[in-house]
Amino acid sequence: MKLLTGNDLATGDVIWWAGDGWSRHIAEAVDVGPHAETLAAVEEAARRVNGPYAIDATQGPEGPRPAHIKDRIRAAGPTVRADLAIRPADANRGEWVI
Repeated sequence: MKLLTGNDLATGDVIWWAGDGWSRHIAEAVDVGPHAETLAAVEEAARRVNGPYAIDATQGPEGPRPAHIKDRIRAAGPTVRADLAIRPADANRGEWVI
């Protein structure tokens, strides 16, 4: 399974390709398969994402799980304060819940 990730241009938030746009929640990410590089180039050229790249992932009971620890940390949110972690209830509001 391949996922496409990058950063939101306006906020810098980590975002994931959800099939019809970008999401801040990895649970909404979809497998981009062999189309990752093409999709990344199109989305970056359209200025919808900064620095997109494909990662390996596996499908787990709670959704996709990045294979590499770096991307698991990115998916979970900031590591400096647990109360700033990304939670499904945040629903793409574009702001941190404190």
